[in-house]
Formats: sequence, C-alpha cells, structure tokens
Amino acid sequence: MASDPVQPPPRRIAHLDMDAFFASVELLSYPELRGLPVVVGGRHRWQPERLADGSWRFARLRDYAGRGVVTTSTYEARALGVFSAMGMMKAARLAPDAILLPARFEAYREYSRRFKAAVAGVAPHIEDRGIDEIYIDLSGHAQADTEVLARGIQEAVREATGLSCSIGVTPNKLLSKIASELRKPGGVTVLHMRDLPERIWPLPAAKVNGIGPKAAERLRALGIVTIGELAAAAPELLQEHFGRGYAAWLHAVAHGRDDRPVQTHSEPKSVSRETTFERDLHPRRDRDELSRLFTELCRQLAGDLRRKGCAARTIGIKLRFEDFRTVTRDLSLPHPVADARAIRDAAGQCLRRVELDRRLRLLGVRAAALHDASELGSDPSSMQLSLLEP
Repeated sequence: MASDPVQPPPRRIAHLDMDAFFASVELLSYPELRGLPVVVGGRHRWQPERLADGSWRFARLRDYAGRGVVTTSTYEARALGVFSAMGMMKAARLAPDAILLPARFEAYREYSRRFKAAVAGVAPHIEDRGIDEIYIDLSGHAQADTEVLARGIQEAVREATGLSCSIGVTPNKLLSKIASELRKPGGVTVLHMRDLPERIWPLPAAKVNGIGPKAAERLRALGIVTIGELAAAAPELLQEHFGRGYAAWLHAVAHGRDDRPVQTHSEPKSVSRETTFERDLHPRRDRDELSRLFTELCRQLAGDLRRKGCAARTIGIKLRFEDFRTVTRDLSLPHPVADARAIRDAAGQCLRRVELDRRLRLLGVRAAALHDASELGSDPSSMQLSLLEP
C-alpha cells in the first residue's frame, strides 16, 4: 500500500527589523546619550568634540543649517515628531535641543554584516532586504516553539552587536513585516491567520507595505481607513478606482494572502551613490568642489561594485537643480566596467549631455546592467578629473 506523501511543514516566515539601527549604533559609541532625543544626519562637521576632561561636546539640532534630511532618530526623538527622511531644518523646529550626530555609513555596514551573520548561525534561510532588515524562513527549523526560536535569534543579534531588534513571525512576508512593527523596540510578535481580524484588520491600511501615501489618501476618500475596511470593500469598488490589477492585490493583502517565497539569493539590479549638498552649488563658480564630489561618488560606487563582485554595462547620472527639476542620463558601454576611472569617464560623458544652466542641489551616479566581475581584467587606479572637462 502506498504511503501518504510527506506534508511540508507549515510556513513560518519571520521579518527581523533592527531597532532605530543607525542611531543605536551611535549609542554604542556614546552610551551617555541613551534615553535622550538623538538625530543622525548631516556631515562630518557635526562630529562630537572630545573635551579636556574626557567628556564629549555634542552639537544640537538647533545649530544645524542646510538642506539635509534626517537619516534616523532615536525613539525619544520620534516622540517629538522627528522621523527619517524629514528635512533637518523642520526637525530642528520640532526638537531644537535634540543631539545631532553625523552619519557613519561604514560603521552601519559593519554592524549590518555582524547581525546578519549572527542570524545565519541560528537560521540560515535569509533574504537580505537592506542594511537593517531581513526575512527568515523558519518553516523547517528544528525548534518547534516559534517564540523561543525568535528570542534565540534576538539574543544572538544582541551578543554579536549589542543591539536590539524586533521580529514578527507569521505565515507570510506581508504579515510578518507588519507584525515586526507591533512591539517595537525589542519585541516578538507571532501571529496566525486566525489572528487577522483582531490584530491586523484594526490597523491603518497604510501599514501594508505597498500602500503608499497617495493610495492611502484615495482609499480614505472612499471611506476606507483600516485594513479591515479594505478587506470588506467590494472588489468592484476597488476596480473602479484602482484598476483590475492593483485592486486584486489590495483585496488579497487585506485578507493576509501572500505566497512570495523567501529569496535566499538575488542578483542586484543596480547600485547608486548620491549626495545632497549643504548649499546649492553653481556649475561654474563651484566647479572645483563639484569635480571633487563627482569623483568621490565614482570612487564610492566603484567600491560598492567591488564588494558585490559586480561590473556594470550601464553608467548613469542624476542631477537635481535648485528648482527641484531632476534630470537623469545613462550610457550603455560595450564592456562591463567596475573601476573608478572607467565609471568617472562614462559618467562624465553623461554629464556633457545636460545643459548646466543653474545651481545644483543633488548629484548622483548609478551603475546598472550588472555582470559578474570576473568578466573584467585588472582594476586601474583611481584618478582626479575636472567635472566639466571637454
């Protein structure tokens, strides 16, 4: 008699999100700031100053002048209304006495590597979603108690980094991302499909990853504010206002349906570097400074490609002018490149296709159409070129 086929284990998908990641890394260096509103953003000029008695003098947010944006903030600063991507000048009005620290991305990348390695030691089926978050497929893990397993992952992260994280575990990625936000910081939330009406449906529809501000506003105009109200909405109403495809997706996510697997390996599609200037820079009068920044972006982009083991067939630039008009240009190359000289040369060709007739507020460089770096030969040394050379 044939035996019954072996049933796969029930899906247990975790979303791990580091708590106020950049700010928390900074507090490892400055533990005296714990419990205070701290904002990370701006440039090196806001570096703390070591005093003669060994203590630190910190800049305050009220001292900031420029057009930068908040990289992140501690939960104490968030309580004052300061969140990531907010303009620094607006943040200074909301929390003038908050401590201001410059961002240190090399340190954040190192702690990102550490926490991911720690998780992999406990549960290796990981999808990397960025510097501070991952998905983990726990479905086949030997530890049957999901909360015990999640707490073990948290402890491994804390031992490796000194940092806390929040974890949501549900049957799919959609719900796990929502669940990881429910008990921040340092929380574990385990949900099943039966918990949907009580735990998920009362939440705002904008909590669903993929429902942005514009879509949320259109839903509000239809009287749909919560995920539960979205789940109860007539499919015909959603189709009328959002189209067949997006309406079907809205209906599915409101009912907690998501079959996406955890992708343990993915090829990067593009890599980019950009910077927003403290003041608008003139293409002619600030030529030397723009040239230096442009070359440094190309060097940084080359370093990113090297770390990823990639080379690019397409190099592009991004310019944002003082009136917020944004221009992009791309150049496809006959062979993939990864060294700073070749990137700078291709980006310079893109730049010459733009009329530089007004001040600039942002400059960026992008590498796309990525290939394995083994297609390349040796890596030439970097160089210094003029921004607007013929």
